Amino acid sequence: MHLEGTILRGPDFEPVEGRVVVADGEIVRIDTTPVDSDDVILPTFVNAHTHIGDSIAKEAGEGLSLDELVAPPDGLKHRLLRSATHDEKVAAMARTLRYMESTGTGTFLEFREGGVAGVAALRDALAGDGVAFDERAIDPVVFGRDDPDVLDAADGYGASGARDADFDAVRSETREADKLFGIHAGERDADDINPAMDLDPDFLVHMVHAEPIHLDRLTDRDTPVAVCPRSNLVTNVGVPPIRDLVDRTTVALGTDNVMLDSPSMFREMEFAAKLADLPAREVLRMATVNGAEIAGLNRGVIAEGKDADLLVLDGDSDNLAGAHDLVRAIVRRAGEADVSRVVIGGEEIVPRGD
Repeated sequence: MHLEGTILRGPDFEPVEGRVVVADGEIVRIDTTPVDSDDVILPTFVNAHTHIGDSIAKEAGEGLSLDELVAPPDGLKHRLLRSATHDEKVAAMARTLRYMESTGTGTFLEFREGGVAGVAALRDALAGDGVAFDERAIDPVVFGRDDPDVLDAADGYGASGARDADFDAVRSETREADKLFGIHAGERDADDINPAMDLDPDFLVHMVHAEPIHLDRLTDRDTPVAVCPRSNLVTNVGVPPIRDLVDRTTVALGTDNVMLDSPSMFREMEFAAKLADLPAREVLRMATVNGAEIAGLNRGVIAEGKDADLLVLDGDSDNLAGAHDLVRAIVRRAGEADVSRVVIGGEEIVPRGD
């Protein structure tokens, strides 16, 4: 397989005209040569924080506080998850997986509620088991919770927050299993940030209320952060200090709860870019390679030897035609309608609507 057009090559997304040659799921060559194509080729997105089980309850809970919405064990989402059948959850998640693929997401880091059974429901949704959708190619990194045996089924552990439980034992277990440990911190206030950082997590999520002492600790420990600014705005907890975080550590973008926001990385990029007034290339890194680095994955950038997870946009669409700064246009205005092709693991995925 090869893709032709303007290639956003390397971690700085240098625009070069040419073709990307793919074999056995890998980028084997990038040829810089004139081509007759208006397509724009970039890495697929890595959504660094999701809760897609919430697909059963989109836009539920208007007017509720953060704790009323999502706090374990009796926040609205947890009650709705408990009341839904396995098949209902699988079918709802399958729809979200299809939407994420069609909007250019190739990988997502999922905090999966429900223990081993919750992880199994996501695996069933990916496989198309019991639902009217084909197997999905999108590739999750699954962080389980709510069950002492979940590490056997998941890729890591996703803790709700240091105030919710004592996570020392499970943190030790993730180290012994050589798996990832992520934890929410600083979403509601700053009180749980230091206890979360004391666990030496592989990454933190949110950090809305990060204070100077926490920023210094991020620098010292080089702890990555996944930020979800649209979700934080919806739950009325504030917005993360994205520029300060970017100055201190690796920062990736996530869309958080499907209950609250569409899992579109286009929307998350646009919001983050305009909120923090960051350079477009930095925001695109937050949506691609930075999330891949958090999860230890060989993707998120177009370079030889990287996984062939590629998003092709129509550079001559009514929305993108005439862009003076292509990367800025992608970050601030591109959307689902501009998607031409999605390639995950070297295999072409037909976007929704084709």
